[in-house]
Amino acid sequence: MKTYQGSCHCGNVKFEIESDLKSALKCDCSLCRKKNAVMVGVHKTQFKLLAGEEFLSLYQWNMKIAKHYFCKVCGIYTFHTRRTKPDEYGVNFYCLDNADVTAEELEIVQVTGSKLSVADTEAN
Repeated sequence: MKTYQGSCHCGNVKFEIESDLKSALKCDCSLCRKKNAVMVGVHKTQFKLLAGEEFLSLYQWNMKIAKHYFCKVCGIYTFHTRRTKPDEYGVNFYCLDNADVTAEELEIVQVTGSKLSVADTEAN
């Protein structure tokens, strides 16, 4: 395992992860399709927010289990806590500042988030 640093575009949000950077996830849910991120999955113990908590904006939708974090200043999606594995983070590979591989070199695991249950928006 190696330590990688990451940040949003403006640099206000900074974090690090421990990973072997061999694989990443690509989800087909409506949110992930629109943000088009390639996500590196790491256990919560392998993720550390270094700076910028005050710059993070939280977005939740559907069942409001997953927590998607974006920089309030530049709008970049940085990471999220996962709905199906709440002890893991999905980290935007493209936010890693010192990755020693390209996204094309990663094994991409397709996740079918579009098949997960959805909240009944008409129920009270």
